[in-house]
Amino acid sequence: MGILALGFSREAETAYFNLSYLWIIACLLLCERHFTYRLDWTLTDGQTGANIYHTLLNKGLVQVAIVVGISTGLITTQEEALLSDWPLVLQVLLGLLASELGLYWAHRCAHEYPLLWRFHSVHHSVKKLWLVNTGRFHFVDSIISVVASLPFLILCGISTDAIVWVSAITAYIGILTHCNADMHCGVLNKVFNTPQLHRWHHSIDSRIGNSNYGENLMLWDKIFGTYYYKEDSVVDVIGIKEKMPTTFTKQLLIPFIWNRYQDTAEDVDME
Repeated sequence: MGILALGFSREAETAYFNLSYLWIIACLLLCERHFTYRLDWTLTDGQTGANIYHTLLNKGLVQVAIVVGISTGLITTQEEALLSDWPLVLQVLLGLLASELGLYWAHRCAHEYPLLWRFHSVHHSVKKLWLVNTGRFHFVDSIISVVASLPFLILCGISTDAIVWVSAITAYIGILTHCNADMHCGVLNKVFNTPQLHRWHHSIDSRIGNSNYGENLMLWDKIFGTYYYKEDSVVDVIGIKEKMPTTFTKQLLIPFIWNRYQDTAEDVDME
């Protein structure tokens, strides 16, 4: 976060956010290598390329959306924000709480409504968790999440700087929750989304996986009864029961031909 703070002082938040994100990736790669959670998750799944392509597409779209929002006035400037005189820490906390409500329901609906699941299943189709598949989302799924959360950020009246911090924290926690490093988070599991919680969310058993929808905080899961954590136990199989093509371009296409693809007699990739 220090790198991002330096970016604010130099009015280069986007560039320094990207630097900070790369720094976290480097640190977590070392953690995955030396403090591995599951050895079977270190084996290749043939999805590294697709994971990276999804990540680049989604990160690019989100950053473009923020820039467009600021330039068009949808996201107010620091001076115009209703709560701009609040301490930045309080603004960020309020922004997290507000945006989480939108993110929670967007995420929950993506699991509970079959049409939305077609897009979200691209993310859940991985059979291992590591930091490289953090950003593996269908771009439509990402757009829905942004549309669901951004109004809450705007309406709560926090400054542009606070919005950038909320977005950055969401990205930081997201990559942390996917890492294949053995972390014991203790009491933090009750407040934040952690690797220990998020692994349960990826369970192939929907009775377990339909839980822990919070992106950053577990508050709304606690309130709406979807919090799940089984201490001293580990999730077994992760993934989805449906079929998913293996290539990036076909994963972009699959939600639009979902029924035909699922009804194919053989479990093979699309031609």
